[in-house]
Amino acid sequence: MLKPENCTLFSGAAKGAESEFGRLAEKYGITEVNYAFEGHNCERKRGLQMLSPEELTRKDVSLTYVSKLLNRTFTNAEKMRKVLQSIMYQVDSGHEIFIVGVIQEDNTVRGGTGWGAEFAKICNKPLYVFGQARNAWYKWEKVEWVEVKNPVITDAKFTGTGTRFLEENGKKALEELFERSFG
Repeated sequence: MLKPENCTLFSGAAKGAESEFGRLAEKYGITEVNYAFEGHNCERKRGLQMLSPEELTRKDVSLTYVSKLLNRTFTNAEKMRKVLQSIMYQVDSGHEIFIVGVIQEDNTVRGGTGWGAEFAKICNKPLYVFGQARNAWYKWEKVEWVEVKNPVITDAKFTGTGTRFLEENGKKALEELFERSFG
């Protein structure tokens, strides 16, 4: 079992899943790094790392590419680009990726969170998603989601991100994940 004081959560400080990941990290004494940018609505202040325009540019990504990969169109291009860039910092920093969201029929995850999942796949990082609609954890195994029971955080540097619309089952799944991993 990992020692919480040796661990770091990489997240984004936003309302919902990211805020809950941060609350749990603080509860267990885990270091928190929250990537954000000017104009980003942050619920967490602990471990806040504001990304400069230059840092955001280093993670620039084509919205056309992301839209095609996720089978959807993103609106408000300037703000969405910054959100996607900050998500890339989160995924780059963690060695394991944990997400709360909705897994769709096309195997993508709904919303901007979907980019975090796709980028984790591209980077070949261990990726776990708690599917709120399915009420279960899934791990990405090369080409498909495989349901897993009771996943555990096994790397000291992990990423926690997800939907702004955290439901009670998602909150409970995160509490149980931290309890299994650090309790």
